[in-house]
Amino acid sequence: MTYTLLQPWFLLLLPLALLPWWRRQRATVAHPDAALLVAAGSSALARFRWLPIALRSGAIALVVISLARPVKADSQTRVRVEGIAIQLVIDRSSSMLAMDFSINNEPTDRLTVLKSVVNDFVAGDGTLGGRPNDMVGAVTFAKNADGICPLTLDHDHLLAGVRELAVARTAQEDGTAIGDGVALAVERLKDVAARNSPDSSSSPALADDNAPKVKSRIMVLLTDGENNSGDIDPLAAAELAQAYGIKIYSIGVGTRGKAPYPVTDVFGRTFLEKVDVSIDEDLLKKMSETTGGRYFRATDTQSLRSIYAEIDRLERTETEARRYLQYADFAVEPLRIAGVTLPPLLALALLMAFFDLLLASTRFRTLT
Repeated sequence: MTYTLLQPWFLLLLPLALLPWWRRQRATVAHPDAALLVAAGSSALARFRWLPIALRSGAIALVVISLARPVKADSQTRVRVEGIAIQLVIDRSSSMLAMDFSINNEPTDRLTVLKSVVNDFVAGDGTLGGRPNDMVGAVTFAKNADGICPLTLDHDHLLAGVRELAVARTAQEDGTAIGDGVALAVERLKDVAARNSPDSSSSPALADDNAPKVKSRIMVLLTDGENNSGDIDPLAAAELAQAYGIKIYSIGVGTRGKAPYPVTDVFGRTFLEKVDVSIDEDLLKKMSETTGGRYFRATDTQSLRSIYAEIDRLERTETEARRYLQYADFAVEPLRIAGVTLPPLLALALLMAFFDLLLASTRFRTLT
């Protein structure tokens, strides 16, 4: 906050405020002897004969100062943000229970590790900056695709849904419908594209001037298997994403070769059994290439975190900071000094001129 004069050269006119004193005329009375007038004395009011002239002089000074534009300048910064719409597409098939990842050197299933990494990717931690200005949603798939959270800036709600995510436990719901999951994610991201379109006449329900503006739309697809369920071919879903300008970053999860998987025997005992890891990497690469994205392979917890960090680096929110100066012009706005609010300078000048005219035409009227 600074105080300044926008047109200080007007202060050169301040000597004009002395004109009322220079033009002051003293009334004279022709009388052969002033002794009688001296004997008559003078009233207390006569001692303030200077007051109208002082008011006139002060009014002129305030007008000159107002022309010099005394202002208080407040510097403000406004930040324009263009975020990214991110759809997380998460495999929750039973194979995500494989124990080939770890947390704090303790063997941990893939889904639990994924939840931890997604939380850091969205909320941020020591190495991941978080996505505070981005709309993030989540879609899951096993035998069927399902949305667990729409695209939102309420990341607490999103992450609460991710924490509740569980693998498919029955044969009726187990499977890997990659195409259905991607298609559902495209549908969610397509809605954002329509809402941000300048031509919203075709979809008035999606027209929202207050909706967050998005710079780009991406999905992060994570799976540990091959497409074996669903009605939509994964490559067809990728072509649909490409048609809407949506990039797919795909991640294949799992160690190479065999991974320990929990198995329960007829007596209810659980033990780890080595099972083959089978990921259709060629399919995931083609899906990513079709949309201009990239494919990654995560074989342990650290590599998974590194992949999300790389996606975080590749897709950054655009911010533009602009500085503004907001002026308070004391010529026309109240002035606050030492906790006391004074009227604008021009208002004070008008008041002084008014009282000058009032006094000069009444109690201090000059007789000639």
